[in-house]
Amino acid sequence: MLAGAPLSYWIGFHVLVVALLAIDLIFLGHKDEKKAQRIAWGWTLFLTCLASGFAIMLVYTDSRQHALEFFSSYLIETSLSVDNLFVFLIMFRALGLKRHQEHRILLWGVGGAIIMRALFIAAGVSLLQHFAWIEDVFGVILLIAAFRLMKPAAHGKPSRLVQWIQGKSAKSIQATPGETHAMAPQSVAGHHFELTSRSFVMIVLAVEATDLVFALDSIPAVLAITRDPFIAYTSNIFAILGLRSLFFALSGMLDRFRLLHYGLGIILGFVALKMLLARWVHVNVVISLTVILSILAIFIVASLVDDKRRHRADRAPTS
Repeated sequence: MLAGAPLSYWIGFHVLVVALLAIDLIFLGHKDEKKAQRIAWGWTLFLTCLASGFAIMLVYTDSRQHALEFFSSYLIETSLSVDNLFVFLIMFRALGLKRHQEHRILLWGVGGAIIMRALFIAAGVSLLQHFAWIEDVFGVILLIAAFRLMKPAAHGKPSRLVQWIQGKSAKSIQATPGETHAMAPQSVAGHHFELTSRSFVMIVLAVEATDLVFALDSIPAVLAITRDPFIAYTSNIFAILGLRSLFFALSGMLDRFRLLHYGLGIILGFVALKMLLARWVHVNVVISLTVILSILAIFIVASLVDDKRRHRADRAPTS
């Protein structure tokens, strides 16, 4: 046994991850937007089915408890990823990147995120095993994250990091006026932006920095559901593998989910209380999964209803 699972499980899982990343790299970076949208939806559905199949496999090879913990953790991680997608959407819109450029950047981001999650989960599990008070620290972190998510989201405004990347790129273009770059320039909000090798690296680092902040919230949330390193890690990686395709599948719809961050805040608050009160109150994993699914369903429906109401109000004639 190695960190909660046989060595063969760890090797087999990483072989699967490498194969999925290779397929993504070779076949899924289509430049045609309509075709890429269909591929993204198909790949997202495939990865969701694959994660569900993995959970079913755990029922027979491990235990029903671990299967439920895996699916609950996967659901939390995927749900929180949607909020992370808003940040990527704002960043890419501000920089005016093309779809195939976004694909490359997010694929590199996924690779870095996998390494980061492995380190975070290993550190989190180790701390929880050696220091009981760390559980309270994680609970407070989750409560802070929950309150932050409950604030109205500031969509549409590029961050200082994005503005800095744009400025660096503009200086690079001025410094090398005769140089021909491999990637075509973009016109963004009146500014000339060109994706050079240097700016590509900076954007990837920006994606990694965003995921780092996101992981500080999501890893404690997952560890509130399960303390098994293999379950926590595999659920995180399955969610991250689907993050890129989910971004492209929902890129034209993300603005419709304006109320979802309130639901995510409530979920994090629920998980935080579950962790903080664990010494006195035990919440069954089935109850946790039911609560998470119910909250997500309520706020997804509420977002879509609110979006329709906004569209009707916009189309209504003004007197």
